[in-house]
Amino acid sequence: MDGPREWLETVVVPRTHDIGGFEVRRALPSAQRRMVGPFIFWDQMGPGELLPGHGLDVRPHPHIGLATVTYLFEGEILHRDSVGSAQAIRPGAVNWMTAGRGIAHSERSSEETRRTGQRVFGIQSWMALPRTHEEADPGFVHLPDQALPVLEGEGKRVRVVAGAAFGERSPLKTFTETLYVDAQLNPGARLPVPAEVAERALYVAAGAVLIHGDRFEAGQLLVLRPGDAITVEAETAARVLVLGGEPMDGPRHIWWNFVSSSKDRIEAAKGGLEGRPLHRGARRDGVHPAAGGEEAGGGGEGAVRGFRVGPPPNLPPLRGGRNSAASQKSPPPRSGGGLGGGPARAPHLANPNPSSAFRTSAPSSAARKRFTGARSSRAFGMRKS
Repeated sequence: MDGPREWLETVVVPRTHDIGGFEVRRALPSAQRRMVGPFIFWDQMGPGELLPGHGLDVRPHPHIGLATVTYLFEGEILHRDSVGSAQAIRPGAVNWMTAGRGIAHSERSSEETRRTGQRVFGIQSWMALPRTHEEADPGFVHLPDQALPVLEGEGKRVRVVAGAAFGERSPLKTFTETLYVDAQLNPGARLPVPAEVAERALYVAAGAVLIHGDRFEAGQLLVLRPGDAITVEAETAARVLVLGGEPMDGPRHIWWNFVSSSKDRIEAAKGGLEGRPLHRGARRDGVHPAAGGEEAGGGGEGAVRGFRVGPPPNLPPLRGGRNSAASQKSPPPRSGGGLGGGPARAPHLANPNPSSAFRTSAPSSAARKRFTGARSSRAFGMRKS
């Protein structure tokens, strides 16, 4: 449809990067948009196939000032970090890793998936931490798929990964109000986008959708105008991620895997690359002995061999039956892993200008008000499964 799209601030078409043969599409940060709420980094991994005998090997690399969030649609990734975590993540689960004052982690294929091969498809994102928590203790939390609220009905299946939506709240603890929803839609299904969130975006991960008569295909990030009522209609079987939250409390600087409100803090973290560990207990290679199984260093060197780009995912029709997903108590806020690291000698993967700040608007009074998720799932034709 021609004419102005008043409901739409911008469309970001992700840049494609090849990390050791593994295709990654990066939507944030971009020239059009640096952040959406706390989301400062948004990568799509795959879809693609790791052939038998090959695997993913993103070697240990450090982070500060952020939390990484890994969420998979297909495949399995094994996370290890410098606080002793060793956790495989599978579809529907979430890994949240708080870097805070400093952490290092790796992502690899397990021995089993390396032997058999696997399809890999998912999202790796970073959340900038508020100034009050930029130097928080590093930590990690994993929530299995059964722990996250799932709503079904009228041809859609919606999982609330973080924050509150449709009357449900994720047990994942975040440092600022955050919205992160995974919606699978049958053709013709309609999904209203929560309007009370200050900054919102939609990422079309698969299929094609219609919004106010405009068609959008997979691989586009749509940044929405605040406050507008938006409904997504699936033209084909589709998967859409809804992301956003409160605007951050000021500019952020990003250099390689480091995020901070302070340029001086970034410079100090660079010094850690010269051999000073980011926190007590970390070896120079960035992996805690308790995590086990890691060889020395690499600073985030990524390597994937035997990777074949796959076709668009096959999205089967959604079933009407209930599944076994049930809410369960989660640990206190800590954090999760992912493919955030690039080669240590390639900081341009994060930001071509290490001194530039990503500026956001000051939070409004409405943005500071906590999201309630008051509208129930029944209002949207869904029920908790």
